[in-house]
Amino acid sequence: MPILFNRLEKRLDRMSKALDKDVAPAAYKEFRRVTPIRTGNARRNTKLQGKVIAASYDYASYLDKGSSNQAPKGMSAPTTKFLNGLIRKIMRK
Repeated sequence: MPILFNRLEKRLDRMSKALDKDVAPAAYKEFRRVTPIRTGNARRNTKLQGKVIAASYDYASYLDKGSSNQAPKGMSAPTTKFLNGLIRKIMRK
């Protein structure tokens, strides 16, 4: 039984490290990709601060509600969908 536990522990550790390393930058990249661009202000003022995506402009919540023709589903919903796929992929490795 200890051998099985060892293998499981190593696999969980590998998954945890991959999630920790890959998820925030990938989410940030996807969030910026789906952010509407008219003047460039929204994309320019979207930053990754540690593991948090900071949309530092007054109308971020307005855009995220789908008010733009360029992003009718906002940015959070498509980013969440993207992350679900990424996490499933990491978990399968």
